[in-house]
Amino acid sequence: MENNQVANNGTKTSVSSILAQEGVKARFSEIMGKNASAFMSSIISATKANPYLAECEPNSVISSAVIAATLNLPIQSNLGFAHIVPYKKDGVPVAQFQMGYKGFIQLALRTAQYKNINASEVYDGELINYDRITGDVELDTTKKKSDKIIGYVAYFKLLSGFEKMLYMTKEQLQGHGSKYSKSYSSKYGRWQLDFDSMALKTVIKLLLSKYGILSVDMQTAITVDQSIIKDAETMDVEYVDANEREKQSSTAFDDKEMDKIEITETQDFSKLKADAKGQMKIQ
Repeated sequence: MENNQVANNGTKTSVSSILAQEGVKARFSEIMGKNASAFMSSIISATKANPYLAECEPNSVISSAVIAATLNLPIQSNLGFAHIVPYKKDGVPVAQFQMGYKGFIQLALRTAQYKNINASEVYDGELINYDRITGDVELDTTKKKSDKIIGYVAYFKLLSGFEKMLYMTKEQLQGHGSKYSKSYSSKYGRWQLDFDSMALKTVIKLLLSKYGILSVDMQTAITVDQSIIKDAETMDVEYVDANEREKQSSTAFDDKEMDKIEITETQDFSKLKADAKGQMKIQ
């Protein structure tokens, strides 16, 4: 797709004008079949609902949407599967593609290799025991004292019986967001608008990228998450939020983080397991 902001007749190129092009409509039809029209309408609705997204370079919006379509994930923000987020790069508004935590869970479920998978907040009083040597974590949801969130946890169990868990404190997630997201402090950034969802996305992404089943779609999602999609067809992306180390290994832990973040297995995950059974696939 062309990256020209202005058409030959001098009028400004818009998302809707690009979507009206026969080649673009054909591409979405190829990807999504009979659902293409509804998906393209959701792209236009997203730009109308968010004036900052409407100001973004239109092809960056379309490229992000193509990625979401390829992964068969809806882009409506309230659903929490995938997001097209306005971002300023060198003062120029562009769109950034971001996975939601439900999107990562959905891609995992599609492999048909997971018995249970979930991510959840941990409230004050629920953390019963934490062994910093072994990394063992014990949770009891009946001991909740208040609605104060102290941490976030991700859990999965494969059909083979293998299970893993990742727990991070709220402070660790705040540090992670501040370190890896240039827009962390922005009042328009998702960390400020919806910290809980970003925290849940982070723990499930880190857990799956290290121990989960890396299907083609999961690898794609990990690669494109929090990037500007320069070319959706060749997967040419630019990580405006990541440092050089993270560019080379999208969600790899560095040594200092591994000292702080504990990943445990085969613990008392009764609440997570119960909630995980309620996870549903989207059609």
